[in-house]
Amino acid sequence: MDNNTWNDGAFAQYLSRRNFLAHTATGLASIAFSSLLKAEEPFRPHISAAQPNATRSPELKAKAKQVLFIFCSGGVSHVDTFDHKPLLAKLDGKPMPGADKIITQQGAQGNILKSPWEFKPRGESGKFTSELLPLIGQKNVDDMCFVHSMTSKSSSHGQAENFMSTGNILNGFPSVGAWFSYALGTFNQDLPAFVTIPDPRGVPQSSVNNWGSGYLPGVFQATAFNAVEDVANLQSPWKMSPAKERGIRDYLEFLNHKHLDKNKGDTNLASRIASYQLAARMQLAVPEITDLSNEPEYIRDMYGLNAEKGVDKAKDKFSTATYKAAFGKNCLLARRLLEKGVRFVQLVNGAYQAGGEGSHNWDTHSDLELFNNNIHGPILDQPISALLSDLKMRGMLDETLVVFCSEFGRMPTVQAKKKAGRDHNPDGFTVWFAGAGVKAPYSFGATDEYGYRAVENVLSVHDFHATIMHLLGLDHKRLTYYNNGFERRLTDVHGNVIKEILA
Repeated sequence: MDNNTWNDGAFAQYLSRRNFLAHTATGLASIAFSSLLKAEEPFRPHISAAQPNATRSPELKAKAKQVLFIFCSGGVSHVDTFDHKPLLAKLDGKPMPGADKIITQQGAQGNILKSPWEFKPRGESGKFTSELLPLIGQKNVDDMCFVHSMTSKSSSHGQAENFMSTGNILNGFPSVGAWFSYALGTFNQDLPAFVTIPDPRGVPQSSVNNWGSGYLPGVFQATAFNAVEDVANLQSPWKMSPAKERGIRDYLEFLNHKHLDKNKGDTNLASRIASYQLAARMQLAVPEITDLSNEPEYIRDMYGLNAEKGVDKAKDKFSTATYKAAFGKNCLLARRLLEKGVRFVQLVNGAYQAGGEGSHNWDTHSDLELFNNNIHGPILDQPISALLSDLKMRGMLDETLVVFCSEFGRMPTVQAKKKAGRDHNPDGFTVWFAGAGVKAPYSFGATDEYGYRAVENVLSVHDFHATIMHLLGLDHKRLTYYNNGFERRLTDVHGNVIKEILA
């Protein structure tokens, strides 16, 4: 239409209700489509090669600033800890309907096995938890958000640990903590963004896969140390004075920067130099953090550090009291690391022991009552209860998200061959959250009346990871890293935020 034909009638016709709505709908559709494309657009944080762990702001509004990720290796039995199933006591020793057809990790299943531990209502909420972990139940249950409908993809320890820690059952994928290091950096440039604290008895079956960087740059993997052993390769060489060592470091830094000046733009070189510089700063920062001697006596008692008093370590260095004190030290170290600004702290309870199932981790195929009563329950209960109480007392739960998980749960039936334990169960188990951004006290999802299979609000590990990311201000659908032709992400192409548990 040109100026000669543009008249009042044409203008009125052009602005008719039908045309107006048609054009408006087209415009709105374009805006919506544009918004949809933006929502799916990959988000990659800007990483400074010279400062790869610099603090980075989250993409979205964050409810939490830091994460404490408590991982219990071996498969904690949900029906003996946090998932109360009264029917098991009623039907103890009787067949579970359909169980004769269930073949689990180590074979056929026997009859229903009631929990050896009594469940009692705890706290003001009246949440039922078992006597296996009495202090956590008595002191912390009202601060916890339970998810009773978690599922896994594998019933094998190694693959299930990989899945819980990386979102993939295969090896070679970045751990949860590595993703957060990549996305957010750390608040303290003298410490790593991601620290893992292995169990005093060793490492989980999947070992470093639980805290590795996978295809992400190596600078984002965890630094592993604990309060019991010195950090590997961090101590000064024998008989070298601090002044001499400082002079050598200064000269090395001078040479590194001269070399970098000649190779401007070499991000791998810059990252490697940054790692060396962090290691040098850690030589000063880490000994101060791992030295627990300045903690007041009531804190040491609260965490169970004095449990080993009276134990003759020369004769009984592997006693439960000794391991409880060691794990208590690791829990106290976790609090100190969070206080100092470490972004992601992974605390591991339980270690793989070839041929010794059940004694070093929660893999209780046999002697369920013996191992849990005398080893796992006492080692875990007091230190974790103290850690949660201490974080709350210091106001740190307001900005720290605490998550507790295991690679899977355990069966409500006894193993047909071994008669005294429970086999692996990836079809329904419990995880819990506490702290920043989650409802508490609260319970979400459910397994069936036997505790065998998740039946209400069934969730996957991808949903678990997506929710953690959301609480730290990250969109799990957008945070990516380009690798081998793909925009990779922690949750692959799956996962939904568990909105029902958000405060």
